[in-house]
Amino acid sequence: MSRSIPALVNHALLVWARDQSGFDLEPVARRLNVSRDRLAAWERGDSKPTVRQAQELARFYHRPFGVFFLPQPPTLPPLAAEYRRLSGIQPGMESPELRLAIRVMSHRREVSLQLAGELGLPVREFPIAVHLSEPPVEAGRRLREWFGITADEQRGWRDDWQAWRRWREAVEAADVLVFQFPKVTLAQARGLSLLRFPLPVIGINSKESAPGARSFTLLHELTHIALAHGQEERVAQLENRDERAWSSVERFAEEAASAALVPADMLSEFLATMRVPSGGWDVARVRQLATKFRVTPLAMATRLRSAGALSWEEDRQWREEWDVYVAGLKPPRGGYASPEVKALNRSGRPFARLVLEAMDANRITAVEACRYLDLRFDHVQKLRRELQADAAAQQGRRDDGE
Repeated sequence: MSRSIPALVNHALLVWARDQSGFDLEPVARRLNVSRDRLAAWERGDSKPTVRQAQELARFYHRPFGVFFLPQPPTLPPLAAEYRRLSGIQPGMESPELRLAIRVMSHRREVSLQLAGELGLPVREFPIAVHLSEPPVEAGRRLREWFGITADEQRGWRDDWQAWRRWREAVEAADVLVFQFPKVTLAQARGLSLLRFPLPVIGINSKESAPGARSFTLLHELTHIALAHGQEERVAQLENRDERAWSSVERFAEEAASAALVPADMLSEFLATMRVPSGGWDVARVRQLATKFRVTPLAMATRLRSAGALSWEEDRQWREEWDVYVAGLKPPRGGYASPEVKALNRSGRPFARLVLEAMDANRITAVEACRYLDLRFDHVQKLRRELQADAAAQQGRRDDGE
């Protein structure tokens, strides 16, 4: 009965929460099963939602219920003041799904800094700067050297999932947070980065089913972070290059990422063995070589072009053939991940360990830990066991954050 009592919300906060989430009136009204006119009346202050309806609004907007009772809306910096420029995304016009993904990752970063301070753990400065004046292959070489991943180690990877996990582990070891975000279409973003220092953030779209594509996106976003650290790139709100100039930055990041994944000495070794004639790089041969490095054929084609094995025209023709090949493939089947594995894949092992350590040290409550990890309490111990499991047990298993 009490849930039918009107909630004495501040109508200005209802407007603020919807605008911040990027929704029009219609989808919100549909979610609450009320008319558009009724929702508009709540936002004008002509009527009030019930307690239950206000709670449902808070859940839909992913905001604390109490925010609706504040005297005035909070003043928050725009999301575009955090993330790097994304092709096709106008700052301030992000989709609701992308806005939520950015908010969640930004909040996790803030939580990480707070908990590290509480526990007395150091947070290192990002150690490498990249400049557009240097060859992208050299930038990729320096990034790989920084990881310390050797050619022998890369040859020993048993599958693409092991490669993805190792690249992620190497990036996270340098105090870069790596998260996966769900529900955003690949057309909007395969990945993004939050250009905040210290503790920058890389987000990988969990709809990306191929582990090799995730590895490439990881290194691509890392290059953008290194460019920002070198004062060569700014957040989306401040980035004012025209489309042509921005395309050259993206191409630099692509070539640097492919060079980090496919080092020159290893590539030369395989090229000498394969002996592909000029013009002979068809889809099958590029796929064969990509398998050796646990990368995608697209990443390999980019690397072959930067190495001079493919001309720009040959690269263009190859990509046309690749598009035809991909169009004939069946969509990949989705995998299943338990709640604790899904939480771990989305938040990353360093963040999960930090939250559990803070909970064990009584710096945060179990309720806060569950909220930070987006996990029910009965799955927390299972997540702890996942973290303690031998890494070998993870081989071959799908890393599904979707």
